[in-house]
Amino acid sequence: MRYYIIAGEASGDLHGSNLMKGLYAEDPQADIRFWGGAEMNAVFRTRQTGDGLVRDYRDGAVMGFTQVLLYARRFAKRIADCTADLLRWKPDAVILIDYPGFNFRIAEFAHKAGFKVFYYIAPKVWASREGRIRKLKSYVDKLFIIFPFEIPYFTEKGVDFRYEGNPLVDAIDGSTAIQKTRSEFLAENDLPDRPIIALLAGSRSGEIRSMMPTFMAFADRMHALPEYADWQFVVAGAPSRSLNDYIPYLSAKPERAAYIRIVFGQSGAVMRHAEAAVINSGTASLECALVGTPQVVGYRASQINFLIARKLIKVKWISLGNLILNRTCFRELLQYYFTPENVLTEIRRLIEDEAYRERMREGYRTIRKALGGTGASARVARAMIEEIKNQQ
Repeated sequence: MRYYIIAGEASGDLHGSNLMKGLYAEDPQADIRFWGGAEMNAVFRTRQTGDGLVRDYRDGAVMGFTQVLLYARRFAKRIADCTADLLRWKPDAVILIDYPGFNFRIAEFAHKAGFKVFYYIAPKVWASREGRIRKLKSYVDKLFIIFPFEIPYFTEKGVDFRYEGNPLVDAIDGSTAIQKTRSEFLAENDLPDRPIIALLAGSRSGEIRSMMPTFMAFADRMHALPEYADWQFVVAGAPSRSLNDYIPYLSAKPERAAYIRIVFGQSGAVMRHAEAAVINSGTASLECALVGTPQVVGYRASQINFLIARKLIKVKWISLGNLILNRTCFRELLQYYFTPENVLTEIRRLIEDEAYRERMREGYRTIRKALGGTGASARVARAMIEEIKNQQ
């Protein structure tokens, strides 16, 4: 069968790659065409059948309401390219992975064109923009959710869904990079054998611009403390970004080169081998919980984006781990509270207060249990194939 998959961000690329493995395993004749990135393309290269990658997600990711407006023309062109490609290729199913701004447009088109539409990893309508539920009901044949707290929500809303667990468990437990020993990780990245604080700013250029100044100021302050003078700060460079996205912040003070490093494409390993992490809210925060590293979440947006988001967002927490537990497992420092001083205070507590650290890790264990075991990606692939066959 023919599957057309659309992922628009780094996390979607990761989950899409695992889904592709499942589709190939369950349907050896699978022909997959996709919008994604390096992770999905690596899986495709193991088969080399069909047309493969259409467009890399890295040339279209935007952040915030104002950037969406600025990129409106490019966005419209991408929609037009995608819809034309769908009509030409005629898949048995269109599989949309998160990325709602783009994928809802495609869902409507694909449904009206007569294609079967699956939505994998639900848009966060439980947090904001609940009006999109109408679109899920109208244009999506089956929604595949990945969080247990979504079950009662979508049941109440009358959305047709399936829950087969969370694919991030597969991604973490099956990652050879994450499972490497500390000595292997340090040697591979030419890092000294010193304690690490992980810094994850996100994968979008706007996130990096928002987060990096605070990250750098925090690292400066912590490095200046005698007891932490020999610690190192490792920025986990997003696979979709280049060194040029980060260098301006490091080079602002030449002395930072002695204690701040960048490692690309290994965010999971950077977190696993760190004593603590400062993370821009997103999939990385949940990944950090699964690898077991104490963390604090930070988030800052432009003033206008923050004010808009505050009006729209309905949930008490922005981090998935806290939402799964329905309580605060780790602190979230948002907007005005995301300062170098507050980050330093929290990181020191994570390092120096053993009881505090252990309570967080106990919460992590509960999060992992709630997400189910491994095999979610294969189960989702199997369910999608069943759905297609039942309609033939």
